[in-house]
Amino acid sequence: MRRAAVDWRLAAPLGIVYLALFAAPLLLLLGISLHADQDLQQWGLDNWTKFWGDAFYRGVVWDTLRLGLAAVLATSLFAWPLAVFFCNASPRTQKILIFIILLPLLTSVVIRTFAWIVILAREGLVNQVVLALGLSATPLRLLQTETGLILALMQIEMPLMLLPLISVMRGLDPNLLDASRALGAGMWRSFFRVILPLSLPGWIAGATLVFASACTAFISQSVIGGARLVYLPSLIWQQAMVVYDWPFAAVCSVTLLLTVLAGIMMLNWLGRYARTD
Repeated sequence: MRRAAVDWRLAAPLGIVYLALFAAPLLLLLGISLHADQDLQQWGLDNWTKFWGDAFYRGVVWDTLRLGLAAVLATSLFAWPLAVFFCNASPRTQKILIFIILLPLLTSVVIRTFAWIVILAREGLVNQVVLALGLSATPLRLLQTETGLILALMQIEMPLMLLPLISVMRGLDPNLLDASRALGAGMWRSFFRVILPLSLPGWIAGATLVFASACTAFISQSVIGGARLVYLPSLIWQQAMVVYDWPFAAVCSVTLLLTVLAGIMMLNWLGRYARTD
């Protein structure tokens, strides 16, 4: 059957808006990164050479990528059990749970981040529980550490992982689990052999959102991570607003974009590989 021709004029308004609001700024940013001086008078690859030739800046790229992957792993460990519990709950309980899941999205990220400062402080809730249980003789240092930052990002980004995962898992045929149990598979075997593979598209969507959001979470990285932890968003802010080196800040910005795109492509490849395995 022959497809009907689509009039290009229908897509023209959206294409113009896309070029104006997305493609044009990116091309401008790339052009600025190709200048060798702060006055934008000379062209050259000096800033790119400076960035990739310095082990410190290469380490910042790796730390940013690792932070995004750690946030994906942390949210995944809790999102799957929560999604299974949600799908097995009663309709009334599901309404309450969906409100709890959406509540962080209705709260400013600044408020949530400062709330985590109270929770992770030396006299905060986490250290009070640790000391009360006798797990440590002294308060743990969680602020300005990557561990504390990952804990905060896990809660902040959890809705982005849960919502796609729940959306896919609610569409699974319950007869598949009944058949798995009838064939003698236990709870864990049914999860790993039935639920996990079939819910993989939802996980890929959630992991993509969490990875991109965690890598670019400037507020959380700056407030919870502090000055000791340097990631690409804070490096961009420093170069643009403190040093006023716009070409080098543009190099960092393009690198952040490419880093996030590389992580997203890796997650999509992992999902395709797991489905075909």
